[in-house]
Amino acid sequence: MLLKEGQIRIPSGCAVSAVISKEGNLMSGEKIVASMIPMHERSNGLGGGFAGYGIYPEMSEFYAFHTFFDDRESQKACESYLRQSFEIVKAEPVPTRKIPAITDEPIIFRYFLSPLRSRIADAQVDEREFVARAAMHINVYIDGAYVVSGGKNMGVFKAVGFPEDVGEFYRLDEYSAYCWTAHGRYPTNTPGWWGGAHPFSLLDYTVVHNGEISSYDANRRYIEAYGYKCTLQTDTEVFTYIADYLLRRKKLTLEETANVIAAPFWSTIERKAPEEKEKLTYLRNVFSGLLVTGPFSIILGFEGGLMALNDRLKLRSMVVAEKDDRIFIASEEAAIRVMEPDAVNVRAPEGGEPVIVRVKEGRY
Repeated sequence: MLLKEGQIRIPSGCAVSAVISKEGNLMSGEKIVASMIPMHERSNGLGGGFAGYGIYPEMSEFYAFHTFFDDRESQKACESYLRQSFEIVKAEPVPTRKIPAITDEPIIFRYFLSPLRSRIADAQVDEREFVARAAMHINVYIDGAYVVSGGKNMGVFKAVGFPEDVGEFYRLDEYSAYCWTAHGRYPTNTPGWWGGAHPFSLLDYTVVHNGEISSYDANRRYIEAYGYKCTLQTDTEVFTYIADYLLRRKKLTLEETANVIAAPFWSTIERKAPEEKEKLTYLRNVFSGLLVTGPFSIILGFEGGLMALNDRLKLRSMVVAEKDDRIFIASEEAAIRVMEPDAVNVRAPEGGEPVIVRVKEGRY
């Protein structure tokens, strides 16, 4: 029997891709969109998305809230809430291009925001915590309003559709970034809808994910005890909050964060040198509820860099390559060859081995 697209479940479905310039050179969104075409069959049209860093240089001092609204009433409620805590420096629709492949779009708006000093003082938190709480409040308490991304000089562009169509819809060829990440979705246990497409974001952290989180309930219960709320009906959302909690709140390094999310087996820890053994044991014991189990490969984007990580058994594919000042990461080498045919040093990272790339200081 001939099976048509969408009639068969692909257990290793979903595709991730990324490119970053260590010199902070800006790159058009065209290549990252094109990189998803050879991985088309990893998606099923129920979600695609991109994150770009360095896309708003003229507005880089303001937080850029990309938002979805179900209707004008939810938009009014959101804007009313924002005015209580922020100066809205600029508000405008996110530019899109009407194409037949993308339908039923929500109201898509972006707001460039400056937090009010008096409100931050009243809340008795630092600025980034204040902004993170505002984004979380909108997603949890304002029906029909969703903050898609909220960092400075970056943004998330996602939709229901194949990623190459999503890129055309959002006119990503008109943007330039020093780092791009991308995702093509094949949802298996969760619904396909605009808010559930990847990347997931909080502040400048973004996550694209291929796989399935077997430990989702345990991870969610742990992170929600610290004020985060998972509302977007997709397990990947919890990865973003784990990253924010460990990196921003607990001040862990990227390497330490990787050793929490994809913690080495106890038998591996036992063979380490005493100092490293003590550190890894501490991380496993203190953050045991944030060990993520199940097959996964993720790319975590943040201001000035990214980190790619497989689960410790390497149950999902991930390939890394480089050329000049650029590092490429994707589920398949074919995607990298589209971005850079002459890429070199192609390799597949080991399970639990973080690939960390940082842009030179002052170049972003």
